[in-house]
Amino acid sequence: MGRQWLHAKRLVAGLKKGRTTGKLVREISVAAKMGGADSSMNPRLFTAVEKAKKESVTKDAIQRAINKGAGIGDEKLVMDHVVYEGRAPHNVPVIVEVYTDNVNRTAPEIRVLFKRGQLATAGSNKFLFDHVGLVEAHHPDATIDREAAAIEAGANEVEALTHAQNDDIPEGTTGAKFICDRTALHAISLWLSQNGWTVVTSEMGYVPKQFPELTEAQLNDVGEFLHELDEHDDVHRVWAAVK
Repeated sequence: MGRQWLHAKRLVAGLKKGRTTGKLVREISVAAKMGGADSSMNPRLFTAVEKAKKESVTKDAIQRAINKGAGIGDEKLVMDHVVYEGRAPHNVPVIVEVYTDNVNRTAPEIRVLFKRGQLATAGSNKFLFDHVGLVEAHHPDATIDREAAAIEAGANEVEALTHAQNDDIPEGTTGAKFICDRTALHAISLWLSQNGWTVVTSEMGYVPKQFPELTEAQLNDVGEFLHELDEHDDVHRVWAAVK
């Protein structure tokens, strides 16, 4: 997912990134808008709600976010999805996904954040990434075959995923990142959930096709830049060509 650079940042700077309540609530609303209010049939919503619970977001706040996103009641979700493309320091390609209720406010703020990098025109970076479905999950059986699960679920690729790379993967379990066609995302998430896997992320995202070589100092510089972007309230995901 769009946090692959966080692992590198932790290794270099020893930093951890926690989501704010506002971002968690917004993710719930967006998930409900895209896939409906029934978390048993909406893996993205289910994982968003579970993350919110872990961060002690109240049940009322979670339910309000679901209702708002699904259009239940008087309050409706009014949110624009905007994708920014650019370069981090040292010419690292970056894609930033934003959900905002005021593009005129958010756009200049994003431009300011890119002062250490370079904001590019739409379409200038996307050819450097594959736009895919991404499912991150873990299984309690440490010996389970990831590749077999990927074939059964219908994923195109699978990668090992550890607790060090994603805090949501418990130590001692089999963690995996399943990469699939965007149209297969929902079906694969459901298959995994029904076959003993715990899905912690289910979303569409961008996977870099190649990675520039960076020194430790450059990696630290890029990590700090991406961290600043991710801290912005309206930024939903940051995808970067960093291992």
